[in-house]
Amino acid sequence: MPRRYDPERRQRIIDAAIRVVGEKGIAGLSHRTVAAEADVPLGSTTYHFATLDDLLVAALYQANEGFARVLGASGVLDDADGDLAAGLARVLGEWLGGDRPGVELEYELYLAALRRPALRPVAAQWTEETAARLAERTDPVTARALLALMDGICLQVLLTGGSYDEEYARAVLARVIR
Repeated sequence: MPRRYDPERRQRIIDAAIRVVGEKGIAGLSHRTVAAEADVPLGSTTYHFATLDDLLVAALYQANEGFARVLGASGVLDDADGDLAAGLARVLGEWLGGDRPGVELEYELYLAALRRPALRPVAAQWTEETAARLAERTDPVTARALLALMDGICLQVLLTGGSYDEEYARAVLARVIR
């Protein structure tokens, strides 16, 4: 039987992995669960991703685009005369108030790098790229501090189930920017 040409299969597998992690956590991820979710043969997942870490790396690359997309679309980093603290606080609010399961998934994959060394370069790359974008409006040290603070604010909101306080975020971000 001839092989079916399916150029989107790899992407469907990544999308399925993201859905599986979103529903069951990383512990629920297996080639079998992803194959079932993507409606592809099990061999397809192992063909495109030899290991689960390979699949998680691809999923983390894709998930990392969430905040970067919101930040880029906001124009905050392009407005040299705008209030950076207020802009970043607004962006965090938009991101946290948007696709909450997507934000949680992004952090789950990001934090998985603590236990999965294969994910560390992806997490580091995201950190470096985002810090470099922030450094366009400030210096590199302040950019890293802003990124750490924004991560902390987001993690506190996600982990406590609390609500996001944009005014608080603006005030503390402004203190770092001074």
